Amino acid sequence: MDVTISNQDNKIFVTLSGRLDTTNADQFQQDIASLMECDKPDIDIDCSDMSYTSSQGLRLFLMLQKSVLSHGGKMVMRNMNPQVKEVFDITGFSNIITII
Repeated sequence: MDVTISNQDNKIFVTLSGRLDTTNADQFQQDIASLMECDKPDIDIDCSDMSYTSSQGLRLFLMLQKSVLSHGGKMVMRNMNPQVKEVFDITGFSNIITII
């Protein structure tokens, strides 16, 4: 999985590309670790090119969401392909995380 993180006008943009699974979940956790320490983060995650997420990926998104909320911020995920969105729907994560 490729992860790109950039800042623009006090907003954090994250772009995900590829599969998020057991082989790269640890690296993804390291990639987003700094986002969990931000005060009042405003995070926009573009999932246009994310093709898959495993349960470990879901756990990391949940950890990030909880951290963002505890720091008074907000997070949205956008442009999910139907297969990835279905995983979020089936697991109930689409009720926890804002997906647009």
